[in-house]
Amino acid sequence: MLYSLRYFGCTKSLINTLYTKFSMKFFRYRADILPTALIVFLFCLDLLVFFTVQSRILVVIWMLLGLAPKVCICSWNHHHQHLNTFRQVWANRLLEIVYGFHTGISTNAWVLHHVLGHHLNYLDQTKDESAWMRKDGTTMGEIEYTLNIAITGYLRAYRVGKKHPKYQRSFITMGVVVFLLLCLFTYLNWFNALIIFAIPMVHGLIATSWHTYFHHAGLHTDDHFDASYNIMHRGYNILTGNLGYHTAHHYRQGVHWSQLPELHREIEDKIPKHLYREPSFPFSWFPA
Repeated sequence: MLYSLRYFGCTKSLINTLYTKFSMKFFRYRADILPTALIVFLFCLDLLVFFTVQSRILVVIWMLLGLAPKVCICSWNHHHQHLNTFRQVWANRLLEIVYGFHTGISTNAWVLHHVLGHHLNYLDQTKDESAWMRKDGTTMGEIEYTLNIAITGYLRAYRVGKKHPKYQRSFITMGVVVFLLLCLFTYLNWFNALIIFAIPMVHGLIATSWHTYFHHAGLHTDDHFDASYNIMHRGYNILTGNLGYHTAHHYRQGVHWSQLPELHREIEDKIPKHLYREPSFPFSWFPA
């Protein structure tokens, strides 16, 4: 019995060691393993439904059930394009195809529009690629802003990319790959392609555009600590990878999402109290 326990303990230790070495060979941070696995698994389920389900009612139901999770995935795509999930370029490109079909935002679109655009210019509304201010200085309405950014987002990313050809090449190449794959799916089964992939992609692009409005709109300031709304709601931050720690994210955008709560604690005394807010629907339904 004692021998068996020792054998089990040694085996468990060996498995843990091998798992750690294997995961760290591919992942930059262990915290990315579970969310990435769930995101890829959902894409596999999308493919399974696409190729096997013929009932249009069931396909529509599947799409509706997946919209809320894919809104959350938009945040994880955001994190990935700030700091790539994998150590290998090829693995990141494959993951970005998955993200493209979940969220409508493909390789380096976030990098160009958001990382090299919005993050550098968000204190200057005349330059911000996600500007919420009209030319006359007034604040756009939510619908106006969301549609404006969603419709022009890829064009803005392309313009930023002219200054960053390294990212521009992958942006264009992988964008074409995702588009051609969507065309292939449409050829094979236009209805399933529309419902399972195309509509959620448009929905994800719109949701992503709106989210930036929720974090910044109306904050006229030149102070980083006074320029973002923060959401401390536990359920929201679990589902979005700590996106609610938004001041910390803008303060040091290269910090991994798992480290944002710690960074927030370092700077929270500098953040005005009025910059804390509750999450929007449907995150408000989850435990605080």
